Amino acid sequence: MTKADLVKSIHLKTGFSVSETHNIVDQIFELMKQSLGKGEQVKISGFGNFTVKSKNVRKGRNPQTGEEIELPGRKVLGFKASHLLTRKMNG
Repeated sequence: MTKADLVKSIHLKTGFSVSETHNIVDQIFELMKQSLGKGEQVKISGFGNFTVKSKNVRKGRNPQTGEEIELPGRKVLGFKASHLLTRKMNG
């Protein structure tokens, strides 16, 4: 499912115009991005939790030269599906 599919489906179910629905979907995603950008958890009941996790600095290797390099720390997005979503996926 793409964002366009999501907008179309919501438009058909709610009766809002396509542009209104597109703006609503954009605002939801923007709010989620802002919260995650601040390191906050986003919990959608019945769907799952989005969390930001920090990865430490680690050692890596240049595959061409074999030289050891230090890879910087970074933040990664994690998702854990709710029990309801897991049950729905597994029938």
